[in-house]
Amino acid sequence: MKNYLVILFQLIVWSGYTLVEWLSVNDRFVFKVFMFLVFSYLAIYIGKMILKSNKRTLLVTVISLLCYGILQILLETLVPVY
Repeated sequence: MKNYLVILFQLIVWSGYTLVEWLSVNDRFVFKVFMFLVFSYLAIYIGKMILKSNKRTLLVTVISLLCYGILQILLETLVPVY
């Protein structure tokens, strides 16, 4: 149950990253990478606080990032934004 809770919280973090990335369209690539690292740290920190295990935190974070990526790809192909 804790894994599911962490995945939900991390998906909220990744959604926040999507919003911030959308608002910073004109930023350079270096700043976007830095933003991704900050949001990744936040997601890992949330996972670590709830799960209290490095291995489970890493596994759940990778799973939530994959779910986020797959969802982004599906939404971009099904609902193209012009």
